[in-house]
Amino acid sequence: MRVGFGVLGPVTAWDGGGASIALKGPRHRAVLARLIVARRRVVPVTRLVEDLWADPPPGAVGAVRTFVAALRRALEPERPPRAPAGLLVTEGPGYALRAEPDAVDAWRFERTVSAAATLPPEDALARLEEALGWWRGPAYAEFADAAWARAERSRLTELRLRAVEQRAEARLSLGRVAEAVPDLDAHVAEHPWREDAWRLLALALYRAGRQGDALAVLRRARTLLVEQLGVDPGPGLRRLEADILAHADHLDPPTGPGGAGEEGGAAGQVWARATAAYDRTVGAGARARLESTVGLLRGLAVTGGGGLEAAQLHRVAAVTAAEELGDAALTARVIGAYDVPAIWTRSDDPERSAAVVSAAERTLTALPPGGHEAARARLLATIALESRGAAPESHGTPPRALRAGSTPSARGFQAARQAERIARGLDDPALLAFALNGVFMQTFQRAGLASRRDAIGAELVTLSTRHDLVTYEILGHLIRLQARGALADFPGADGHAAAADRLAERHELPLVGVFTQWYRALRLAETGRAPVAEVETAYREAAARLDGAGMPGLERGLLPLALLSLRVRHGRPAPTDDRIDWGPYASWVRPLVLLAQDRRDAAGAALREVPDPPPDLLLEALWCLTARAAITLGDRETIRRAYSGLTPAATELAGAGSGLLSLGPVARYLEELAATGSAGQEGR
Repeated sequence: MRVGFGVLGPVTAWDGGGASIALKGPRHRAVLARLIVARRRVVPVTRLVEDLWADPPPGAVGAVRTFVAALRRALEPERPPRAPAGLLVTEGPGYALRAEPDAVDAWRFERTVSAAATLPPEDALARLEEALGWWRGPAYAEFADAAWARAERSRLTELRLRAVEQRAEARLSLGRVAEAVPDLDAHVAEHPWREDAWRLLALALYRAGRQGDALAVLRRARTLLVEQLGVDPGPGLRRLEADILAHADHLDPPTGPGGAGEEGGAAGQVWARATAAYDRTVGAGARARLESTVGLLRGLAVTGGGGLEAAQLHRVAAVTAAEELGDAALTARVIGAYDVPAIWTRSDDPERSAAVVSAAERTLTALPPGGHEAARARLLATIALESRGAAPESHGTPPRALRAGSTPSARGFQAARQAERIARGLDDPALLAFALNGVFMQTFQRAGLASRRDAIGAELVTLSTRHDLVTYEILGHLIRLQARGALADFPGADGHAAAADRLAERHELPLVGVFTQWYRALRLAETGRAPVAEVETAYREAAARLDGAGMPGLERGLLPLALLSLRVRHGRPAPTDDRIDWGPYASWVRPLVLLAQDRRDAAGAALREVPDPPPDLLLEALWCLTARAAITLGDRETIRRAYSGLTPAATELAGAGSGLLSLGPVARYLEELAATGSAGQEGR
């Protein structure tokens, strides 16, 4: 199992599927954190004792060994008894954590920031945005007072502040002044002694056409430095002030490749002038800025790549800022304005989604009774969308499903229905489209609901065509593409793929092509006429489009799963390479991998631990992988579960409802499950 470690915030660890690993108590986490600080070097047991206790109790050395043993069980749960540890190792007088260089978020952050300094502005910006997104709070958050963590915390904090400034420099090089100003404004407010931050903010304001504000910023910096520290501004700030007063040519935005200026043509000039006018006219603290920001983020999200990731990140910041103002109606508008269509049923960032859901719930409660019905519907639709992949309690989800990592709750299902009811009553087409997106995300309570989703897609297409809701029209076509694929209607799915592509090209929406290219790889596989090697190539080419698309919830583990679906369809065993990252699908694949390794007992044990699949677009596919292992092993209890889970989808293709991959007709698995189960009964 590949383990990841996080110290850019509370100390944590994740398994290969991205789920948190329970690390027990604070001293267990302290041992782990201390070993991470050592960067793969050995830390003597005596040093660990000194670092963990100001006044070590009797038996402290034994306690440390107990902590280490518990950590080893958590980090390497499949290690055979008495087998040497491969991750948290004993060496000489102490212990070392032999984590891979990319396994610790702080180590990755350091390398990424260093590499970004050598990249062109556009590439550097993308890398820095990604790296800054790894921070979940202060480094080693719960060990702020620990002497052994102090130097590393300071070093990482300084590195993060420099990365924020590097990001601002990249934005300014690209002419993205409107993005740079608010972040720099917040940055200097929190860290007023960083002269380079003041310099960048003043330069950004000048390039935004706000010369007076730029000079005011420099005066504010001088006042703080003189009055609080008793020092004059450094040469960088003094030189910039003189250059602004002289309107020095080198302060103008760069032009040419990687820059702005005339390269953007008429549209670029309009954008630059409009944003500059907005910055001059609307005060920095104006509430209207928050709503305008969400409007920008909504457009940014559909551009894919860094745009989608930045939109998701800044969306949470906008919601937080709105809540801090204490105006429930404003917060409701800020949350509800982000009505970005969503097609994939696994969240890109579950923590971020949970934060949005919590804010939406608080805002619903805070809204005064009577009125605000449209705002309520948008909040409810947001809850339904961001609760994707959670299993409703009202549909009889067995307790075993808790191990799948979802949070069983009927709330998302209920919120979707409430939002739809309000939207239909208000006769608001855009609101209804948003609500229907939420309803779509909550139609995975059980297998076999492709026809229901097809009806939702059809209504979205009709509604959006009539009212010119382009992004929801595309969503409707993609939903129907998935549903028609599940129902083995590939001519129908082909038509919806073509329609989505036409709209995407006309309206410059590049993410759509990611889904339609994956669909065409699936379509090639389902014809049965193309050689397996050709289909594999098609899947690899589709996966290449995911790189940098900004959708980790879709990307992780998907290509290996698609290639596995081909193996299963052709009666070939799973790959035996333990280095393959199966992402969130590892639990359902592991029994098949162990069988391919001829480890039948281990496969049986793994199969008994397999949870029910989460309620999403790959529900039927994961049930079929479970069924394949259960049939091979003759596990009657799992055969019963798989048969029950798959029966409602008897007329569908397993997995094709995702629009990404297929394991063939569900009916074939049901027949084999029934035959194996009957044979097992007869043999009793």
